[in-house]
Amino acid sequence: MKMFEPIEQRVKIPQKIVKHRPADQLMDGYIAILAGAQGMVEVNKRVRAERAVQVAFGRTSCAEQSVVQDTLDACNDQNFAEMHSAMGQIFRRQSQNYRHDYQREWQLLKVDMSGRPCGRKAALATNGYFAKQRNRRGRQEGYVIASWYEEIVVERIYEGTTQLNRALRPLVEAAESCLELDEAKRKRTILRVDSSGGSVEDINWALERGYRVHIKDYSGSRAAQLAKSVQVLFDDPAQPDRQFGWVREEVNAYVRPVHRIAVRCRKENGQWGIGVIVSNREPKDVLWLTGHYRQEEEKDEQILLAYVHFYDQRGGTIEIEIKEDEQGLSTTKRSKKRFAAQQILTQLEVLAHNTLIWMRQWLATHCPRLAHFGLKR
Repeated sequence: MKMFEPIEQRVKIPQKIVKHRPADQLMDGYIAILAGAQGMVEVNKRVRAERAVQVAFGRTSCAEQSVVQDTLDACNDQNFAEMHSAMGQIFRRQSQNYRHDYQREWQLLKVDMSGRPCGRKAALATNGYFAKQRNRRGRQEGYVIASWYEEIVVERIYEGTTQLNRALRPLVEAAESCLELDEAKRKRTILRVDSSGGSVEDINWALERGYRVHIKDYSGSRAAQLAKSVQVLFDDPAQPDRQFGWVREEVNAYVRPVHRIAVRCRKENGQWGIGVIVSNREPKDVLWLTGHYRQEEEKDEQILLAYVHFYDQRGGTIEIEIKEDEQGLSTTKRSKKRFAAQQILTQLEVLAHNTLIWMRQWLATHCPRLAHFGLKR
């Protein structure tokens, strides 16, 4: 299928060729990730020692692991720009998401960040938020995932203190370029984002671009103030300690009409935690997306429940994909000191993730049980 061809053609790493081309060494690293390597040091064991694995990928030999490491370290800023371009070309060739029927169904993109710990001496490694790891240094990974297809559209590395409010626009713009989203396609695309990307400025930027949004408001104090305008609260039948209702305060902060739903949950200390969901989705669309029936459109409680549950579903897509990559592709086990090298390595991991997603689709027609398999070996 010549999947690796765009990388061979576009990525020109300034390195002397002795036995293996730089592109061949990148392929050896990519094969090692698919073969279960938790670090590039395992290239020798996972690929070089396995003649059949080399032949299966069209290689007649394999570079030594230190040479693969040197190739990654030789990458510069120009190379990871070339790599991003090549990855976009591969995605457009193979992706289901790129061929999405926008007239028939909404496109759904989920944007999020995840911490990636690394050594103190690594470039852009700073103290930041890393789940269950206090005082840890590392970088942040920004993702855009196509929820319906489980494909990673875009992934970028940022310094450890970066939050989604700084990365949202570059990530969406990169996804927009990769998917070639024109104005008509953006109007049929939903961005589902958590509160870290829910500032008024970011929401207005997305609305001006024509996107449909389903985002949690960034400001906790504003959410508490807006919740005071709720006239009727409904109980969530699935979570007894959660209630929701329409925000009745007049909307004047956004450039397009939006619906706002206040949600409050009882915390362990007995106080209420309050958030506000901002959405410009129409009730009939949200009901359809959450599997409710159209005849429930006139029932306020069912409409509100659909808006809230559609936001809840964000945890069932990108978080699962990130966790599958951590468990199945050992993404948290690999890091490079140089930033350009880390960017290239990350793109190889993205390609490995998408390859497994595409491969599952190709093979499921011959072996249907594979359709339910995750990425973990």
